Amino acid sequence: MNLTYEVLSEKEMEACRDLCNELMVFQKSKAFIKPELFDGMNFDTRMVPSIKNAAHNYIVVVKDAGKTVGYVYSNISPKKTYSNEFATFFDPTTVATEMVGCLSQFYIQEEYRQYGVGSVLFKMAMEWLQQFDDVQDYFIFVSNGNDNALEFYKRKGFSVSHDILDGFITVLRNKEYFENESVS
Repeated sequence: MNLTYEVLSEKEMEACRDLCNELMVFQKSKAFIKPELFDGMNFDTRMVPSIKNAAHNYIVVVKDAGKTVGYVYSNISPKKTYSNEFATFFDPTTVATEMVGCLSQFYIQEEYRQYGVGSVLFKMAMEWLQQFDDVQDYFIFVSNGNDNALEFYKRKGFSVSHDILDGFITVLRNKEYFENESVS
C-alpha cells in the first residue's frame, strides 16, 4: 500500500461521489430499521446539500497509488440546519452556541479497514474541528446496524446521546471533546 491523504476544496467534492454512493449502499446493507430510507440517499442528496448548507467544510480523501479508497467529511453548521423535514437530530436548546461541529460522512473501502486509516482520518477531522472556538458541541450520526462504526466512535471519546427516527440513527455527542479528550 502507498497511502496518501489529501485535503480537498469544496469545488473538488466530486472526487467523493463514488465513495459516498458506496457508503449509502453499505449503510443500507447493514440497516435493520427502515433500510428503505437509504433508497433516495446518494452523493447528490446527502453530500452536496450538506456542503451547501454548512458554514465551513472539510473533506479529506485517502488514496492508494492514486486511487481514492476512503474519505471523511466534516462541517461546521448552524444548529438550525439539523432540524429539517427529514428529522430533528438533536434538541437545539441543549446547544449553547449557534454553530455545531459534525463528522458528517466517513467511509473506507473494506480492504483498507484495520490498517489505521480510520484513526488517521478521524484525527484529521477532529483537529480541523478544534480550530473553531465558537463550537462547543460535536455530533456524529451513525446509521442502525453499523455497529463497528458505533464502537469506533465510542473508543474515540464520543458517547451515545439518543436515537432518532425510531432507532434509524444513533446520535453520538461529545460536548466538550477537546477539553476532556486528547486526540491521539
